[in-house]
Formats: sequence, C-alpha cells, structure tokens
Amino acid sequence: MPIPWRQHFAIGWYVLKQRLQGNTRYPLVLMLEPLFQCNLACAGCGKIDYPKQILQRRLSVQQCLDAADECGAPMVAIPGGEPLLHKEIGEIVAGLVERRKFVSLCTNALLLEKKLHLFQPSPHLFFSVHLDGLKEEHDAAVCQDGVFERAVRAIKTAQEAGFQVNVNATIFDGMQPERVAAFLDYARDMGVNGITISPGFAYERAPDTQHFLTRQKTKQLFRDILARGKGKKWPLSHSSLYLDFLAGNQDYRCTPWGMPTRNIFGWQRPCYLLNEGHAPSFKALMEETDWDTYGTGKYEKCADCMAHCGYEPTAAMDAVKNPLKAAWVSLRGPKTEGPMAPEIRMDGQRPAEYVFEDLVAEAMTNSERRAAEERARSQGERARQQAAQ
Repeated sequence: MPIPWRQHFAIGWYVLKQRLQGNTRYPLVLMLEPLFQCNLACAGCGKIDYPKQILQRRLSVQQCLDAADECGAPMVAIPGGEPLLHKEIGEIVAGLVERRKFVSLCTNALLLEKKLHLFQPSPHLFFSVHLDGLKEEHDAAVCQDGVFERAVRAIKTAQEAGFQVNVNATIFDGMQPERVAAFLDYARDMGVNGITISPGFAYERAPDTQHFLTRQKTKQLFRDILARGKGKKWPLSHSSLYLDFLAGNQDYRCTPWGMPTRNIFGWQRPCYLLNEGHAPSFKALMEETDWDTYGTGKYEKCADCMAHCGYEPTAAMDAVKNPLKAAWVSLRGPKTEGPMAPEIRMDGQRPAEYVFEDLVAEAMTNSERRAAEERARSQGERARQQAAQ
C-alpha cells in the first residue's frame, strides 16, 4: 500500500509551490517533540539522557500549535520520548488535525489502548507504532520482554476503532535480512497502513553504541532485504527514490532542514538526530544555521547517517525535479544487484564537537531562572491579594 493519495498529493503540491517560488530550503515535515520523557529505556536511544528536571518539562498545547504555524510544513510527526505521556496530547493532535496537517503520532504503544479515547479517527491522523522487528528482535531492542505483544495488541485495538496505523522499524547492525523480511511480511499481514524502515543513527549518548550500521553495511543489508520483497507488496511508507538510495543506487546528500525539530529547548540545530544547539525561532533556525558544515563528508558525526529524516526530503525533492526517474524507479523497484553509486569522500570532514554537557548545563540554568521568576510572580500575586484584603 503506497503513501495515502491525499497525503502524497498535498506534499507533492507543496514541494512544487516551493520550487515555483524559487525556495531552495524549506521544511516537509515538522518533528515536534513535546517532551523527552519515556516509559522505556532502549539501548540504542540517545534522546532520554537528561536530568530529571528536563525530562519533566513539556511543551504546552499553544507552543505546539504555534510551531506548526511557524514552520508551515504540511506534515507533523510527533516523536519523543513517549508522546502519550503528555497529558494534553489529545488537544495537541486535535489542533493539528484542525489545521489540516497530516499527523504521525509516534508511540511505543504501551499506553495506546488506555489513551485511545483522546483521539478521533481522521484521514489526517495515523499512529506510528515503534516495532524493531519480530518479538525477539523488538524486545531485545527496547530492553524489556513482552513489549512486542503489547504493541501488536494495541495496533489491533486501534485498527478496530477505525484508526490508521503504521509501524516504524529501526534497523541495526547484526540484524539478519531474512528476519527483517519476515517482519515486513508480518506487518503487511496485520493490515497496517504503512511501514517506515530506516537505519539507526549513531547517537553519541546511546547506552549501546556498538550496533549502528556503517553506510556500506546499510546499503548491502537493504539490498538483501529488498531483494526478498520483490512481489510481496510490502506497504513501505517511503518514496521509491529513498529506498533506492538505501540500496546504494542514489548519490544523495542530506537535507537537514527538510524535517526541522521543535522541542522543549527551541528549534534544534541542525536536525532531529543531531543536537548542536537551539534557535529561538524557525526563522532563526533557517537563516542562522551554517547548513554547509553538516552532512556526510562534512561532519564526523554525520559520517554513517542514511536515516529517513535526513534523506527522505532529498528524495522527495528529487522526485518533483525528476518525475520520470522517480516513475521508472517506482516501476522497477530498488536495484539490488550491480555496482553501487560512488560513496561520499570522508577525507574533508571536520571533527566531531561534543557539546551535550554544555547544552544540559545551559538548559538547567535556564530552568532554574524560570523557576525563580515563577516563584517571584507567585509571591507578588500573593502579596497583592493580601494588600487588597
């Protein structure tokens, strides 16, 4: 099953308008992180390594809606953390759907059955349930037994209630192509609307840093996976050109501004996966970020990245620019044999800069300042009330 036609048309029309207006850098998907807190602690995750005070922070409903308005992207993905932990997640989603955004709520599904009543089925909303393979692989990836079965049960409950449900899988080194193919068969047979599959990003703060794929391993693994999918009609929620890129056949560069991130700190530079500081506004993010210093071949942290949040926008823009190429790749499917496209040279990349501790210290200072200001406001209000009495 392909990307839903109305979503495909809306995004294609949006890209075409941007090109006609002469824009070269524009967002396709807003990555909206209303919180970092999660009810799992996956070994490959680098998103939850923050002090308790930061994990307890949330974006307000208005901040989330303002971010969507400010960014203007036709689609909003809501990752985390675990967004279902946000007490106002129903209001956030309703406000985005009312704006006719296509909303992908990413969840591990542990709370999905309990929170399902907060949402209404809509062609603009789908749940994206995190499944990293079949039971053995997924439970190992999330470091907790029984999560796969609970997620599958939640998927079926949501489907029965009339919701669109996708699954998203992160692929790590050591996964066997036949097992990944079996998982894709399983997800197809569950009747999910789409499957997102992407190589994991090498988070520097992840507890397990040994199982991230290099680019060469990614290309060969995806060739082996996709070769097993010929004729199986897996409902992959990717453009044909991005899948061809994963199989080593497209010489793409990252488009980090294609999926900008708004989180509790502001607009994250330069992308969802890599945190190198924050801008106070979307405009500042786009105009003041030195985009030319990021990407594979330019920055050491980006060396092995082939993740969809960086390269799917590149593929989407290429499809609009070269529709005949996109149509041909869609018809024949990703090429799984023969020479691969030349690899990007790494000899000119700048060394990694490790700024996490400084960002946390700055965030803690800002948090303490806001707390002090709030206490002062509260004390002033009490003083005014007492004076009025």
